[in-house]
Amino acid sequence: MRTVGGRTDRVVVVGAGLSGLSAALQLAGRGRTVTVLERETFAGGRMGRLDINGYRLDTGPTVLTMPDIIEDAFAAVGDSMTGRLELDRVDPAYRASFADGSSLHVHTDPTTMAGEIERFAGSDAAEGYLRLRTWLTRLYQAEFNGFIASNFDSPLSLLTPQLARLAAMGGFRRWDRMVRKYITDERLRRIFTFQALYAGVPPHKALAAYAVIAYMDTVAGVYFPRGGMRAVPDAMAASATDAGVEFRYGSTVSVLERSADGRVTAVRTDAGDRIPTDAVVLTTELPTTYRLLGRTPRRLLPLRPAPSAVVAHVGCGAVDAGVAHHNILFGGAWEQTFRDIIEEGRVMSDPSLLVTRPTAGDPSLAPPGRDLLYILAPAPNNAVGQVDWSRASDAYVEGMLATVRRRMPAVGDDLELLHVVDPDGWARQDMAAGTPFALAHTFGQTGPFRPANTVRGADNVVLAGSSTVPGVGVPTALLSGRLAADRITGTVTRSTPTAAPTTARSELS
Repeated sequence: MRTVGGRTDRVVVVGAGLSGLSAALQLAGRGRTVTVLERETFAGGRMGRLDINGYRLDTGPTVLTMPDIIEDAFAAVGDSMTGRLELDRVDPAYRASFADGSSLHVHTDPTTMAGEIERFAGSDAAEGYLRLRTWLTRLYQAEFNGFIASNFDSPLSLLTPQLARLAAMGGFRRWDRMVRKYITDERLRRIFTFQALYAGVPPHKALAAYAVIAYMDTVAGVYFPRGGMRAVPDAMAASATDAGVEFRYGSTVSVLERSADGRVTAVRTDAGDRIPTDAVVLTTELPTTYRLLGRTPRRLLPLRPAPSAVVAHVGCGAVDAGVAHHNILFGGAWEQTFRDIIEEGRVMSDPSLLVTRPTAGDPSLAPPGRDLLYILAPAPNNAVGQVDWSRASDAYVEGMLATVRRRMPAVGDDLELLHVVDPDGWARQDMAAGTPFALAHTFGQTGPFRPANTVRGADNVVLAGSSTVPGVGVPTALLSGRLAADRITGTVTRSTPTAAPTTARSELS
């Protein structure tokens, strides 16, 4: 594995998102002096926040899986997640409802889930689920250390015994086809393939290797931090500060100073600050990264961004416990959804929505007697989209709310629209093609074919974040920070994370 040569005593991390925080903790734990520069006044990056009318909004991801990877970041500085972050296991992980009126609770306990599936689709489906669960677990175990949590110097780095095992398990077949081997019920298959939306590829085209995302939420489990998702970056930043990391908020990086040999020797901000450094970790959005570097790497094929989303934050009157923490409202035209937003660049003709109710886990996130909803509708990104969001956004959001009222009557009509972000809104946050999901996980943008975390011509600059390895999502963002640290210091031996953290407390419904 290539590492940064020369001195690496002082490191500047640009960006206090999850990848930057992870990198800072890992580097501090390995004896480096670390300064983190963040343009916002708080940590979090894509895991953002907004406070409106007594509601505390999480503007980024709402599904938290694999907390052992978070624990690894704390452990890097000799700290523990236990005293920093209070996590509750979300059970059921999801409530899925379908256009035919049927519904299913997704549990991560195998016996409970098998019983739910038997009620929903019969005993054969329950047996198929248990076999699928075993396959997903083996898939994750085969992939984690050899692929997900590894740096690659070239495609030849893939040629390992793990590659043969992954191929033998069907990892390079199609995701949907592999799930069909175990489950024939079309509705039930969606539970184990809808995660392809996060990867930005339809299930019938996505590599089965990406079914590890389904392992993370349907097997390893879903969690929620008290205080909302923002509690994760807050806890990580506090731990890093106690470990000696310096944070400079409200600092936008404007220039990377270089020596004659191309190494970055200092980082300058638009406020005029100059921070000398031996190495830099850039976690900025890819367009900003390339602008700071002064170059865009050449590729045989252009980069393909993932689909985007419209997110509406809504306050409502207190609802009953029938409204789960995470609710998936599947439309009838499931396969058409992917054609609409990925191939044809239009909004879904038959919407499928994710409705998250964070107040199920922490009622303090809303005013007394109120609940908070996060409603996400997948949408085309601005590279392929045919939608003029300046004209269409208001009407589209009204349609989203009408769909929620119709499919979730318990929510009622007392809806208070608090905040909306559409693809144009993501673009204003410097996200390429107006998508918060970065680059799609096509074969040509996977593993060593994804934009690398090393940069030719800038030997002491390393990248981290969703647009580089290993990819999009909370666990992978954290891992990208660790991989960046490895590029600077060399690899530290670790074990494969397991499912449940010892710090998880009560279960939520």
